[in-house]
Amino acid sequence: MTASSARALMFQGTGSDVGKSLLVAGLARAYTLRGLKVRPFKPQNMSNNAAVTADGGEIGRAQALQARAARVPLSVHMNPVLLKPQGESGAQVVVQGRVHATAKAAAYQTMKPSLMPYVLESFQQLKAEADLVLVEGAGSASEVNLRAGDIANMGFARAAHVPVVLIGDIDRGGVIASLVGTKAVIDPDDAALIRGFIVNRFRGDPTLFAAGMETIARATSWAPLGLVPHFAEAARLPAEDALALAAPPPPKAGARLKIAVPVLPHISNFDDLDPLDAEPGVEVRRIRPHETLPLDTDLVLLIGSKSTIADLAALKAGGLHHDILAFARRGGHVLGLCGGYQMLGVTIADPEGIEGEATIARGLGLLDVHSVLSGEKRLVEVEGVAEGAPFRGYEMHMGVTQGSDTARPFGHLADGRPEGARAASGRVAGTYVHGLFASDAFRSVSLAHLGGAAAGFAYEDGVEAVLDGLAAHLAAHLHLDRLLTLAA
Repeated sequence: MTASSARALMFQGTGSDVGKSLLVAGLARAYTLRGLKVRPFKPQNMSNNAAVTADGGEIGRAQALQARAARVPLSVHMNPVLLKPQGESGAQVVVQGRVHATAKAAAYQTMKPSLMPYVLESFQQLKAEADLVLVEGAGSASEVNLRAGDIANMGFARAAHVPVVLIGDIDRGGVIASLVGTKAVIDPDDAALIRGFIVNRFRGDPTLFAAGMETIARATSWAPLGLVPHFAEAARLPAEDALALAAPPPPKAGARLKIAVPVLPHISNFDDLDPLDAEPGVEVRRIRPHETLPLDTDLVLLIGSKSTIADLAALKAGGLHHDILAFARRGGHVLGLCGGYQMLGVTIADPEGIEGEATIARGLGLLDVHSVLSGEKRLVEVEGVAEGAPFRGYEMHMGVTQGSDTARPFGHLADGRPEGARAASGRVAGTYVHGLFASDAFRSVSLAHLGGAAAGFAYEDGVEAVLDGLAAHLAAHLHLDRLLTLAA
């Protein structure tokens, strides 16, 4: 199929977190199972949860999951503009996988029109290799205050001539008003691009909302394309952004191991926690900086940050660093991943002002290492051995860490190079590798070292099973054939 004959359909939402990402992932798997060549596409994403592409770029983690659902390699063209908030300095603007600029909100609004050519170029690139491109919007389609220069929702749909399906979330309430209200406030030419609507996350008897679907259809003249029941298994898939951290998993009865994870303002790549959350014998506790470290903690896990120095300051301002230092003195285990690794060191220097003002910050001093931030970002998939077990993962960081504790590396990469650092006690360690715990052998050995045991499941196989289940769920509740006829 040529680029000109490939079809595309865009899914926009009445607001953030209405389930756009998961619906696109489920549809990508469903249409892939039908034999179509599917590509996911999101013109603009804002998230500190990112994934590394094979060609050394980065895209939003949600698009990585959608690509996995479509069973295709990750491409920088699947998410040509990625905004990564980094505190007072604004957001890092990543264009087609590479750092393009840093801009605050107002400056970015003026920058957006210049990014549209990159967006359209990437879209055409995907159309050239696909039968169907599933496009995901960002935030809310009704943000008319941001419509000028828009590249994420209706601005893209109009420029690329892509029809739109609007998604509303009934679980948060007011779904009739949010869908009908969107029709009322957006430009009539934008509204004309919307071909139908989906009501997502329904709970209960669907016959009770039949009149609601009719009301929306009558008020908007949009086709009702499906009422999708809540899909509980979606909780086992990687979340798109930090909104997921607002509702942490409930305590696990009988969990033997307790892992404490400080939730800092600029936390990133927190899907590192998903394989641990999936372990029935492990309770991952999200701890805010002002809270105290539970006495029965077995491991403190400091994970990634998009603004390491600012998050270190937040950790200290809340007082949680005192608990972590005391925990380490008592012989507790502490592991830092990426930004967390840098925080465990003696100093973090930012001579170029990458994260804001040029400064040197004192770390927790649990590792004898010093980190220097720089403008060059390392984006690479890696594999190796750590804790005596193989792992696969990726690096995504700006900076270099050196010091005497690197002589005791956390592990070794496949080419033999040492990676990370370990304190003389062996109980404090740091690494730049993300995705470690998705490696079943590494996760099993790590939990055993803490006195626990892994359940023995294959984490990646579980993700595949959930994607298959999501595809079947959507096939049962959406008009898949009609959606295909709407694509253009």
